[in-house]
Formats: sequence, C-alpha cells, structure tokens
Amino acid sequence: MVLNIKAGGPSALPSGAADMRTWRGLVSRGARSLREPCGRAQRGALSPPRLLREQWIRAKYERQEFTHPDKQEPYSAGYREGFLWKRGRDNGQFLSRKFVLTEREGSLKYFNRNDAKEPKAVMKIEHLNATFQPAKIGHPHGLQVTYLKDNSTRNIFVYHEDGKEIVDWFNALRAARFHYLQVAFPGASDADLVPKLSRNYLKEGYMEKTGPKQTEGFRKRWFTMDDRRLMYFKDPLGLPGLCPQDAFARGEVFIGSRESGYTVLDGLPPSTQGHHWPHGITIVTPERRFLLACETETEQRAWVEAFRKVVDRPMLPQEYAVEAHFKHKP
Repeated sequence: MVLNIKAGGPSALPSGAADMRTWRGLVSRGARSLREPCGRAQRGALSPPRLLREQWIRAKYERQEFTHPDKQEPYSAGYREGFLWKRGRDNGQFLSRKFVLTEREGSLKYFNRNDAKEPKAVMKIEHLNATFQPAKIGHPHGLQVTYLKDNSTRNIFVYHEDGKEIVDWFNALRAARFHYLQVAFPGASDADLVPKLSRNYLKEGYMEKTGPKQTEGFRKRWFTMDDRRLMYFKDPLGLPGLCPQDAFARGEVFIGSRESGYTVLDGLPPSTQGHHWPHGITIVTPERRFLLACETETEQRAWVEAFRKVVDRPMLPQEYAVEAHFKHKP
C-alpha cells in the first residue's frame, strides 16, 4: 500500500512500490491549492503544494521514476533511516541528527550522536503528525513534526537541503501512519483513514488570554489550533530569532463537541477587565470558561469559525479518552 500524494490531502492505493499513482492528482489540484490564502505565519513562503508539485515533475521527467520501476522510492518499506537538520531546543541552531523510522516498533526516533545507543526522543506513530512549515523553520524544505509526550504536545523542526529527501520522509511518515491506522481501525475504509494521515493546523495567530481565576491581566500569546487541541505559546513556534523553548506549549485546551457541553460565544462577560484588544471570544467547557481577545473583528470571526467547526463535529470514541485526561490534569 502506498500513498497518493495530493495537494489537498493524500489517498491510499494498493501497490507494492511507489509509482505514478503516488503522485496522481498533484498537478490537477496543485494550482487551486497554490491560490488558496496562507495563514499569517506562512505568508510569503514557498507553499507545501508547490514543493510537492516540484518533486512530482522531477520524479516524472528528471528521475523517470514512472517509467523505470527500479528507480521508484519504496515508501511503504516500513523502515527509513537518514540524517536531517534539526533545530536545537536550547540554542535554536540546526544540527545534523540521525532519524530512524520503524513501523515494527511504531515509532520515529532521533539520536544526538551517530554512535548513540539510546535515542534522544521516541515519537509514537500513533500520535505523530508532519506538516510543511517553511516560514516557521526558515527553509523551503522545512518540516514540523508534532507528537505527544506524557499526553502533552511537543514539536521538532527539521529540514533537508534536498527537496526529494524531505518529501520522501514526509511520504514515509504518512505511509507508516496509514499502516498503523489499518490495524487500529480494521473495519474502516481507506476513505475514512486518509484524512487521519496528516493534517494542517486549523488556525494560528495571536490572541490575548487571562488565567483561570479571570482576575489576572490579559497577556498576548501565540495560539495554534490542532484539531481539538488549542495550544498557546509565548511566541510563534519555530520562527527564527524567537525563543526555542516555545516548541513546548505553555498550555493546552481540549475543545469537545456541543453534545458534550462545549460552546463558543462572541464577546466576553460584561464584568471582564484588563484586555487590550476589543474583540472577545468565550470558550465554554464543562469545567470552566476560557476568555480570549482578538485585535481585529476579522481575526475574531476567523477564530470563532474555526472553533465552531470543531464544536459542531461529534466526538470520536478515542477523543473521549483524551478529554478525560485533560479533566484530570493536575
């Protein structure tokens, strides 16, 4: 089974090795995707569909992978090993690190030294996500890998000078995700599994927030909406020149469904004080209310729309387990 990489999302097709079907749909839908507006953090950057489209052209005409089976990349081999430039947490510098992807162990690992016996980090395929973020990383081949550690979100930022290499890693990660999902959801169709292979963030940007007692002053934070997890950071993730530790979220909010007691309201309670930005949002959960403020009405509407799309969607069985963890966080 290999992945058909489309600009609007991958699909799975039966095959023993990568072939022309792996790339089908990229050119037909690539132009539309390139015209779609980028988020503030990505504006002016080389968009991911463009990188994938470039590699499709090179695969077909330069490397002739579609007419020479021996040149095809075995994305679904179940194992991949190589070196990527990884951004350091403490100093923000990119250093070469060895990465190993193994489906047998269900993990992606990286090592700080070539001769290291133990990995620096182990990222389970079950919770892993990869998305192209060239503007954040400062490189056109930049990839952000998100995973869970102790059920909290962690991020690493990597790139490779060779566009083909980073796209091959991207494809291999999604292939590993697909094979994991086939086992985890044996009755699900390919169409059901495909949207779960990788995802882009629903929205990112600055908002103001206050604390749980709602008596503290509002502070400006960078927010990232990743499916049902709303994370906030002191500064945008990975943007050059900003604090490397911001790869770790300062806080996370689980946003469930309307049926489970979650809702999103325009504005703030009348007694709210201390916010500098005038356009408020109130997220209501079964435990508490989260008060946020946006700088412009346009931003407020965009955030409310993103939140309501999540709230209006019924929760999956496994999402109830995630919700329970958030309720019992210390």
